[in-house]
Amino acid sequence: MKKILLITGLVISGFLYGNVTSAQVRVNVNVNIGSQPVWGPVGYDYAEYYYLPDADAYYYVPEHQYIYLDAGRWIFAPALPARYHYDPYRSYKVVINEPRPYLHPDVYRVKYAKYKGRYGQQRIIRDSRDERYYVVKGHPMNGRGNQKKYYGDDNNGNGKYKNKGYKDKGDKGHGHGHDRD
Repeated sequence: MKKILLITGLVISGFLYGNVTSAQVRVNVNVNIGSQPVWGPVGYDYAEYYYLPDADAYYYVPEHQYIYLDAGRWIFAPALPARYHYDPYRSYKVVINEPRPYLHPDVYRVKYAKYKGRYGQQRIIRDSRDERYYVVKGHPMNGRGNQKKYYGDDNNGNGKYKNKGYKDKGDKGHGHGHDRD
């Protein structure tokens, strides 16, 4: 009887521990704001890849690497070659959370062709006043802690901040270009 109770207890605790572990993994995997580049688009708690329509290339967020075709081979590099003349701060980025999207380039070229040439039409992390982006290296507020304190909404639904005296229009409506278009 003791063996049965012991085995049952071990099975139940293993099941509970396994559920807690997988729940923790899901949370860690689904939030990577601090890993995203300062030129990344706002509106995403998680981004694995950016498709860059103007360069017909990709950016792999976890490894901070560009992925582009060169002579029929995929190249992984910390920067795009100069021949691309690519400006990540002005060019449109499409968030793609699918494994190795560069293996299906025709799908993304066609699906996101409408974003090519949309310079300056996407809000980027560097320009966001959303405090969740302050953890991104290179953000103007990175490392300043809670210097700005949010203290509520005015009658128009705009947040007010102490110390700066400005209203934050927020990052509403700028989440275009994700993989669910």
